[in-house]
Amino acid sequence: MELTKMDGMSKDMVAERLAQLKALIPEAFTEGKIDFDALKGALGEAVDSTKNHYSFTWNKKEEYRAFALRPSRGTLRPCVAESSGKDGTPGKFDSENLYIEGDNLEVLKLLQGSYYGKVKMIYIDPPYNTGKDFVYEDDFHDSVGNYKAVTGQTDSEGKSTRTNPETSGRYHTDWLNMFFPRLALARNLLRDDGVIFMSIDDNELVNLRKVADAVFGEDNFIGQISVLSNPRGRDYGGVAKVHEYVVVYGKTSDTDLSLVTDPDSEFRLFDARGGFELRELRNRNVKFNKENRPNLYYPFYINTEVSDENGLYEISLERKDGWLELYPLPSQGVDVVWRWGKEKSQEYLNLEIAAKKKRNGGFMIVEKYRESKKMARSMWTGKETNTERGTIEVKELFDGKKVFDYPKPVSMLTKILEMATGDDDEFLVMDFFSGSGSMAHAVLQQNAQDSVVRKYIMIQLPELTYEVKDGEERPLKGAKVAYDAGYKNICEIGKERIRRAGKKIAEENATVAPNLDIGFKVFKLDTSNLIPWNPNPEDLEKSLLAAVDNAVEGRTVDDILYEVLLKCNLPLTLPIEKEPFGENTINVIGEGALMICLDKKIPATVAEEMIRLRDEKYKPVVPMQVVFLDNGFTDKDKANAIVTLKQEGVEEKAIMSI
Repeated sequence: MELTKMDGMSKDMVAERLAQLKALIPEAFTEGKIDFDALKGALGEAVDSTKNHYSFTWNKKEEYRAFALRPSRGTLRPCVAESSGKDGTPGKFDSENLYIEGDNLEVLKLLQGSYYGKVKMIYIDPPYNTGKDFVYEDDFHDSVGNYKAVTGQTDSEGKSTRTNPETSGRYHTDWLNMFFPRLALARNLLRDDGVIFMSIDDNELVNLRKVADAVFGEDNFIGQISVLSNPRGRDYGGVAKVHEYVVVYGKTSDTDLSLVTDPDSEFRLFDARGGFELRELRNRNVKFNKENRPNLYYPFYINTEVSDENGLYEISLERKDGWLELYPLPSQGVDVVWRWGKEKSQEYLNLEIAAKKKRNGGFMIVEKYRESKKMARSMWTGKETNTERGTIEVKELFDGKKVFDYPKPVSMLTKILEMATGDDDEFLVMDFFSGSGSMAHAVLQQNAQDSVVRKYIMIQLPELTYEVKDGEERPLKGAKVAYDAGYKNICEIGKERIRRAGKKIAEENATVAPNLDIGFKVFKLDTSNLIPWNPNPEDLEKSLLAAVDNAVEGRTVDDILYEVLLKCNLPLTLPIEKEPFGENTINVIGEGALMICLDKKIPATVAEEMIRLRDEKYKPVVPMQVVFLDNGFTDKDKANAIVTLKQEGVEEKAIMSI
C-alpha cells in the first residue's frame, strides 16, 4: 500500500482552471484535452472569431503568461533570528505578519495555494522604468537559481543586474514582461471584494493601465488619483513634473471603497450628501472589548426628552444632569466597545452620530451612514503626499541617516488603508515591491488608531547596496549611506525600519500596545529543502528510493515543515506544536489541520496517536491532512498506518509522503 507522493510543486493554476472549466462545460473535453471547436460551440455567439477586435500585446507576452502559470519548485525558509515577536522581541516567531525576501514572481507563485482569494488590499510601488531601475531577466529554466545568483547568494558567473535605458530597443517590452505575470498572480490572491492600488509616474502609466485592463478587466477600473509628490517639481523636457499617480482596480464589482477621515484633511473629501441609513455605532466584534481596546470604551449621555424629525436624540460626551448615561451594550456576554474613538465621536457629535430609541424602550448610538457618499477626490495634494516627507520619516527612524530615498509617506498609505480596510473586520494587506517597508509601517500606525485588525505580507527582492569590483565591495551610487551604516541590501533596511517603527508606535500608544502585533516572521526564498524529484512521473519512485535521506544538506526540520505546510496550501502563520510520542515527534499545524512526522523510524502506532490528538486535543475545523517521511516506515508499518487513518475518516489522498 503506497502513500500519495508529494511532488514538491506549488499550486498548479492551470490544472485548477482546467478542472473549473470541465465542471462548467464538460462537453468541451475529449480524452482529457480541450476540444476548442466544441468549446466555441458551447459558447455560441460569445466567441469572437475575427481578428478585428482591439488587443494589447507585446513581444513574448504569451510566454510570460505561461511562465506565471508554471508551478514553482522553490520554498520559503523560516529565518527566526531575523524575525520579531508580536511584542517586538527579537528572535520570537509568533507574529502573524510576514516579511518575505525573494524574487516576487517566484514568491507570488508559492503563495497561490495558501493565500488564494484571501488578500483584501494590495499596494505596490513598482519600478517606474526611469532607465535606472534594478532589473534582471526572469529565467524560465531555473528561476530560484537565477535569483540567488543575481542577488549574490551564489558564485555563479554570467549573472548580473542591469539597468533598462531608454535607448534599449526593448525598453517598454522589458518592463511589461516584468510587470504582467506578477500582476496576474497578484489578482489571484485578492478576495472578490479586494482592491489593488498601484503607484506609477508618466513613464509607464499608459502601459500600466492597459495591462491592468487586460488582467482585471476594464470594467473593474475604479479610478486614477493624481498625487502631488514633489511640489518644487523636476525638469522633464521643459515641464516641471510635480505629481505621480495611484491607479486603482477592484477584483470584481464587489469592491467597495470608503474614506473615513477629517473633512479638513489635505485629501479633501468629495461629499455628495443625500439620504442615509442608521447603523449602530456599537462594535459587534467580540474580539474588541474594553480590556484590549480601552480607548474605544467610554460613555455617551443622551437627552431622552426631545427628538428631531428623524426620531434622533441629542447626545454629548460630557455628563449632564438628567441625561441618560450609555456605555456600549454587551454582545454575547462581552463588554464590547464603540467603532469610533472619542476624538472622532466628538467631531461628528449630533452631525453624523446621534441616539435612537429602540423598540424595547432602550437607546442605542447610531451613525448616519451615507451609502458611497464619502469619497476621496481624484487629486491629492499637500504635505501628506510629499515623498520628501517619506524620506524624513525614514531618516528620523534611522538616527538622522538618509538610508533610503523617496519612500512613500506613511500618511498617504494610511489613507489608502482607510479606503480599502476601513470597517470592522480583519484584513490581509500585501505589498510585493515593499522597498523600505512603508506599507508595513502604515499598517502598524493605522492598527494603533482604530479597532481594525490588519495583517501584512511584505515581499522584497534583496537588492544589493554594493557591487564587487577587483575583489572589493564598493557602495552603489546613492546607497553609500545605507552601505556605510551596515545595510548590505534593501531587505535589511526594510526589516530594521519595521522594527524601529513598531517600537515607536507601541511607545506612543501605550493603552493599546499590548494588543498590537508589531512583529513579523521572516521567510527567505530558496530551492526546495528536499532532494529534487525528477518531474517525470516514471522516475519519481526511483528518485525517492535512491535517497536514503530526502533532505538537502544543511536544511533543518523546521525548513521542511514550512515547505510542507506551504505546499499543502496552508498559511505560513499557523502555529506549529510539537507533540512527543515515544521516540517520535508529531508536528501539529493549524490546530490539527495538518500533522507531520519526519522521523526516520516511524511505528504504525503513530497513526493511532495522531487520531487521538485530533479527536481529544485539537479538533480541527477542516479535514486533517497527514504527511510522513516515506522511508521512515517499514512496508508493513506503512500499510498498517494507512489503514488506521482511513478507518478513522482521513481521506486516502490526504495521507501523503515526502
